[in-house]
Amino acid sequence: MPKHCNISRFLLTMLTLVAIGSSGCSLWRGESDEDDNSALKELMKAPAPPDLVREAAISHGLHAIKIDGVGAVNSLAGTGGPADPSLYRDQLLEDMKRREISDPNHFLESNDTALVRVQASIPPGARRGDPLDIRVLAPPESRATNLAGGWLLDTRLRQQIAVQKQLMQSSVRQSEVLAIGTGPVLTRGAYTPTEDSNVQVEGSVISGGRVQTSRQLALILRPKFRHVAMSSAISSAVNRRFFFFDGTTRRGIATPREDDLIEIEVHPRYRDSIGRMMEVVRAIGIEPESSATQKRLTNLAARLANPATAADAAIQLEAMGDSAVPTLLDGLNTQNPELKFYAAEALAYLDRTESLDPLEASARDVAAFRAPALLAMQGLKQQLAIDSLQRLMNEQSLETRYGAFCSIRRRSDGKRVLDGQALRSFWMYQIPSDASPAVVVSLRESPEIVLFGDLSPVSISRFLRGPGGILVRADDESPQKLRVSRFQVGKEDQLAVVDATVSSLITGIAAVGGGYGDTIEILRVAKEKGYMLDQLAIDPLPKSLRTYYRDEHSHISDEDSDDEESSEDSEDDVITDAA
Repeated sequence: MPKHCNISRFLLTMLTLVAIGSSGCSLWRGESDEDDNSALKELMKAPAPPDLVREAAISHGLHAIKIDGVGAVNSLAGTGGPADPSLYRDQLLEDMKRREISDPNHFLESNDTALVRVQASIPPGARRGDPLDIRVLAPPESRATNLAGGWLLDTRLRQQIAVQKQLMQSSVRQSEVLAIGTGPVLTRGAYTPTEDSNVQVEGSVISGGRVQTSRQLALILRPKFRHVAMSSAISSAVNRRFFFFDGTTRRGIATPREDDLIEIEVHPRYRDSIGRMMEVVRAIGIEPESSATQKRLTNLAARLANPATAADAAIQLEAMGDSAVPTLLDGLNTQNPELKFYAAEALAYLDRTESLDPLEASARDVAAFRAPALLAMQGLKQQLAIDSLQRLMNEQSLETRYGAFCSIRRRSDGKRVLDGQALRSFWMYQIPSDASPAVVVSLRESPEIVLFGDLSPVSISRFLRGPGGILVRADDESPQKLRVSRFQVGKEDQLAVVDATVSSLITGIAAVGGGYGDTIEILRVAKEKGYMLDQLAIDPLPKSLRTYYRDEHSHISDEDSDDEESSEDSEDDVITDAA
């Protein structure tokens, strides 16, 4: 955060000297008194406020913070290895000694343990306790061959920078602990069909991190506008538009801290749209509404009807709040899908249900608008928003279906609506859908498997060998049953007899002790061998920041149908029939 600016110190010094002079100091007596007082008054004069906050201030805190750490993965089935001497080993040993772990060297020599590098990114506006996805990578010094089935022990993540002290010598400077990560490791090998052995020593811990220090957002005033009065005026303008009730107390989101710094708290409506909130904050008018407001609304209505200026006009109208609702509602009357989307998106963040139908159409028909449309609907608390999202789960496009599912799941009432089943380290959801049946696997936010529609039975001719000693084969006594077995050295054999359906196969794998990675790999192999007929999609979430081509919007609406020939689904996104 910025320190006290030099101007503030200068003003304080000058005011002190003035006080001394008024008490009789001869320094301020003489012919220069009048000139000095005029200069001081000019210096203390507040600059004239501009029309919008963004003309006087820039956003601070909107970049992601990359953090790193060195950790250990244990519970491996002999696929770890003694860690070679390295900077990573030294870091881990030092951390283990600080935490008073007994005999850390012996722990790192086990073949059931692997030294790993751990990485994550803390998004803007993150609060203490927020979950993070964590990336795990075993460096060559760890000698590990496979992290599947492993558990990442508590790992402290910091900002780190290597500093060279002398020739061939370096040290690592670290920040305070910004996040702590732990949990089951999902390797890339579980969902990536390749012979490359590197995918077995790279992976992730989905939602395995927890933020330890909240991140602060702020507005930084430009040099021309750095003044206590300007900082206060901007804060007042922001708080007139954005406030919430902390118990029974009304509280604004802006707090002036310096003459060039205003802290911004995240408004609850924008918890999942931090970047948009700061855009809207910077589009707020500094002066209170007056007789000139209607003239501004008329001007913004004209800009909203122009594709070149519509996006910014919608942001400015959203920044005006309720007084802009009639103008935005008029903007829904256009036949242009782009203009209608901008107006509907702004209305959604103003909690207007009139936005739902056009946003539903945008998510269904225009790939470039799908992600922001779903995000806007996600934050509307009314039941009508859930109804719209549930209708989208009947669309043929898998990313539309799964994107709508995730928008419901992120809501506070989402778990009740989706009615998922907790299975050891992951969730399984069965979602009715009129579209083609499909199985979706998540690689971020939440470890989950989502079954859309009525899936075909699983038909295994002989047997399917999975990871971790798991074996699946048809039951000899009943062809409509599957036998899921698990054999591990030093442990009692496990057996589950289940129906020959995808959902029962998943519950059977969990029943014998299989984890999320084991389940994904068995589903992938079953699909590859033709034992499972329905589509298997790996993390088909809508992509943000897509480009909208105005002259080709009808083409864009068709290009993302998520069939086997979809150009937007990369090889890692969707696994489908070879045909």
